[in-house]
Amino acid sequence: MSETRAMVIVGAGHVGGRAALALRAGGWAGPIVLIGQEPHAPCERPPLSKAVLTGAQSPESCLLATPAQYAEQGITLKLGQSVTAIQPRQRSVILQGGEHIAYEALLLATGGQPRTLSLPGADLPGVHTLRTLSDALALQPRLKPGQRLVVVGGGFIGLEVAASARERGCDVTLLEGAPRLLGRAVPAALGERVAALHRQHGVDLRLGSGPESFTAVNGRIAVRLLDGGLLMADTVVVGIGITPAVQLARAAGLAIGAQTQGIVVDAHLRSSEPFIYAAGDVAEAPSVLSGRPQRQETWQNAEAQAAVAAANMLGGQQACEALPWFWSDQYDHTLQVSGEPALGVQEAVRPLGDSAEMRFYLDASGQLVGACGFGPASLVNKELKLARTLVERRLRLHAADLADPGVKLKGLLSAPAPSTAALAA
Repeated sequence: MSETRAMVIVGAGHVGGRAALALRAGGWAGPIVLIGQEPHAPCERPPLSKAVLTGAQSPESCLLATPAQYAEQGITLKLGQSVTAIQPRQRSVILQGGEHIAYEALLLATGGQPRTLSLPGADLPGVHTLRTLSDALALQPRLKPGQRLVVVGGGFIGLEVAASARERGCDVTLLEGAPRLLGRAVPAALGERVAALHRQHGVDLRLGSGPESFTAVNGRIAVRLLDGGLLMADTVVVGIGITPAVQLARAAGLAIGAQTQGIVVDAHLRSSEPFIYAAGDVAEAPSVLSGRPQRQETWQNAEAQAAVAAANMLGGQQACEALPWFWSDQYDHTLQVSGEPALGVQEAVRPLGDSAEMRFYLDASGQLVGACGFGPASLVNKELKLARTLVERRLRLHAADLADPGVKLKGLLSAPAPSTAALAA
């Protein structure tokens, strides 16, 4: 084991890559070692279910930096490798081949594994999940005009894959076991708009439906449904979420959250063990708005937490202050959510025309705690950006103003907060 302690990052995804670059930019002159099971350098994940699948974006353009650029920064990439154990007392990690690496500080950015179905035939070659660049590269050639695709799961990944496949000319059937789409992510009214958009684009959307088994038949896949129906598919994509990759952390004795099953960290992303941090999809951090534990699987969270983790590994005391925000592009539409709409007790609906709308959520004090919207990107992007800024400023606003399209959102940014008496009225 080397005498020189390194900044070690386990997980070479978005968070891992960003944090490694931030450590060097932050002044760390010693070794930085980035270890990941994937064979590719760290990349951004949003394009994998959209532009990479449609061919509009090259795989290389998704990379945060090329391997050569990491080398120029003195960052050691150990790709296609895994860590088998963390030794908190010795402050070291052990790689699969037996190598020990001592760490000055350790960042766990292990993300998660796609959930799979425990059904007969779920391991057939034509049944895919989509999480990594390798997954996208394996799926993309299968999305050809006339090919039959069955998507299991009506969350963001499933819907984005369905939209990409339709753009490629595939026949698409989407199965969602719940009675509506995006049940845990957006209000029912927005879920209905998303469903209508997919049906308009030719997706055979089946709610309250799911698979019972998969069987290989003459090079295709027979999908037996729970209601007894049968679908024939060339390819099946299972998009039912991820399971946080906490195995290493659990074995090392780190606290794991009971609610989200993520690695418990404080506002500075420190885990229950000294010198060990966690960030990204795998980290359970306190909400900025409510203090409640939450785990965010978003691009914005990866960017924000990577920067905070790197700063604090270098001895800083930064807290995560960025509010949640995520988006999903489907066809020419976009859906965005900012803040925490679930904290709201009052809703204000703002129509934007052309079936687009925004929804704002105020808490009991009148503070704006969340906003979401859906519609053609060309129509709603500017408004959604303003809504996000309103939430970030934590203004106290009138629901009537938020609901009135005649009241400019930009004007509300500079408007004084109403008095408590005004809000009560």
